[in-house]
Amino acid sequence: MKLYHRCLVLLLLFASVSAHRDFFTSIGHMTDLLFMEKDLVSSLKDYIRAEEDKLQRIKRWADRLDALSAAGSQDPEGFLGHPVNAFQLIKRLNTEWAELESLVLTDVSDAFVSNLTIQRQHFPGDDDQTGAAKALMRLQDTYQLETEAISSGRLLGSEALLSSRLTVEDCFDLGRVAYAEVDYYHTELWMAQALKQLDRGERSGTVDAVAILDYLSYSVYQQGELERALDFTKRLLELDPSHQRANGNLKYFEYQLSKQRKMEDDDEEQRRLKKENRGRRDDYLPERNHYEKLCRGEGVLMTPRRQSRLFCRYYDNGRHPKLVIGPVKQEDEWDSPHIVRYHDIVSRRDMEKVKELAKPRLHRATISNPVTGVLETAHYRISKSAWLGAFEHPVVEKINQRIEAVTGLDVSTAEDLQVANYGVGGQYEPHFDFGRKDEPDAFEELGTGNRIATWLLYMSDVQAGGATVFTDIGAAVQPKEGSAVFWFNLHPSGEGDYRTRHAACPVLLGNKWVSNKWIHERGQEFRRRCGLRWID
Repeated sequence: MKLYHRCLVLLLLFASVSAHRDFFTSIGHMTDLLFMEKDLVSSLKDYIRAEEDKLQRIKRWADRLDALSAAGSQDPEGFLGHPVNAFQLIKRLNTEWAELESLVLTDVSDAFVSNLTIQRQHFPGDDDQTGAAKALMRLQDTYQLETEAISSGRLLGSEALLSSRLTVEDCFDLGRVAYAEVDYYHTELWMAQALKQLDRGERSGTVDAVAILDYLSYSVYQQGELERALDFTKRLLELDPSHQRANGNLKYFEYQLSKQRKMEDDDEEQRRLKKENRGRRDDYLPERNHYEKLCRGEGVLMTPRRQSRLFCRYYDNGRHPKLVIGPVKQEDEWDSPHIVRYHDIVSRRDMEKVKELAKPRLHRATISNPVTGVLETAHYRISKSAWLGAFEHPVVEKINQRIEAVTGLDVSTAEDLQVANYGVGGQYEPHFDFGRKDEPDAFEELGTGNRIATWLLYMSDVQAGGATVFTDIGAAVQPKEGSAVFWFNLHPSGEGDYRTRHAACPVLLGNKWVSNKWIHERGQEFRRRCGLRWID
């Protein structure tokens, strides 16, 4: 019984969670969690071995006593008539049973519980689990993935690993997260998947069809599908005729359905429109459909004629001293606005050093509040970032000098190098890098003017997803390790170029590392002269 209580305590410790830390926003930090869990499993196995060793010792003691008691019970008086047997009985009861009691009460879990208690402060919390669930649903919407594909772990043709499959409980929990967000569309999708897997014979220790059908009936009802809500409720009552809420819903759904059928204006056309309007709720991003199409590789607006005018070249930036002997490989990604990519621009060794410097300082990425100018987290930017100054390590200064040589711009007034790591479903929704006219104080504290240009270095390849898309012009740039993309955010007149509105698509598979260098106007007066026209 004591062992049972101790195991229960350990399970409760596992179930405990720490404060919200946004672990899911960074693969870099999640790898730490993976190794931490590996260490805990090793510690747990040590505890199990210690418990098994203790039980073996108790079992050997019990087997020995069982043999003695069996022999003594056949002729108790004769057995105890032997002085050795009498002495051993007294000794056992006076000494050995006390030793056994001490052995049974010995707690061999101390080392494991101590390790677990220390590591618990690094555990993800409820908010992290909710964030990871939302990330899965975000990937589902952006890349138009079926719940079956996600549940089986087969994402865009990738081979499913056994550990990548979602259980009935996983699907049910995803549906509950959506339900808590009043997102009945995703509630229906994931509860239906949970039911599907249950119907296929998959075992579940904590979730049954009654609970799933309860959520399903209500979620489809909230989407205006009374007939389906009624069907799910009837199926629920077949399994549990005494279900109080389902019995009440049955009468209500039947009443509403009969009322709906009597209404003359609820014709076939209206029902068709209702069905078409089912889906995700309206959100704040008017260009979401276009943005997600570009992330899927659809809707790119480059015509073959324009494509034929894009070239690759060796580039020395007007015979810059640092590039004359070793020119860089430059490729046109887009014509207007001009977006270029520089291949093999930073060595893998230098990129690994940047990751190493940034990883301990990664925090949830922030954006500048357009009203207050204060940096704050935002739900539309899901990644972790760190800032590296040139003084912190020679490799950072080396990259800064490389950027200055290639772009011809003064980086002394640029912002520090921002390193970002995107985790599960990590993304940055459509935005501008420059401060617009309705944000006059966006970079006032820096005193270096607006962001004239952006340098975006990809420090890893991404298996699927993670493209940088420009929603206004319909361009999509795929991540490629060691390459950097560069564009001007401002026209030569200093007016913002609204065609540079861009986004980082959610990472579907893999680990995305990037670093940004935002170059400001101050210091560029003679490097990029002001144009005579308001816009090009």
